Amino acid sequence: MIIWLAIALGGALGALTRYGVSQAVIMLNDSNQATAPLATVMVNVIGSGLMGVIYGYLSAGGMLSEALRVFLMVGFLGALTTFSTFSMDIMVIIDRGAILHAVVYAAVSVAGSVLIFMLAVQMMRSFGGAG
Repeated sequence: MIIWLAIALGGALGALTRYGVSQAVIMLNDSNQATAPLATVMVNVIGSGLMGVIYGYLSAGGMLSEALRVFLMVGFLGALTTFSTFSMDIMVIIDRGAILHAVVYAAVSVAGSVLIFMLAVQMMRSFGGAG
């Protein structure tokens, strides 16, 4: 039961964080809804980096309780990062006729997320993970 609660709480906080980032990006860009995909890129790349830090820590021998691990990795980061919205954003951009923009958006999102994940894992491994 504690695991389910950890996932639910993490998911709620991740979703609220994702919404907050989206609203902040829109507000900082004078309510321009066209900048909303920037928020998706941000949460996907940041979330991938955080996932890399946790994975790197654990793979280097670090320890987390099961409840904390699922709170962070399944709940919070699962709700924070959003490839369903990513897919929708691409379709919206294509529907606007900006195919090159859609390709660049997809490439930066995927490559940026994978790259930051790999860098975070290497960083944690070089620090010895658990210390």
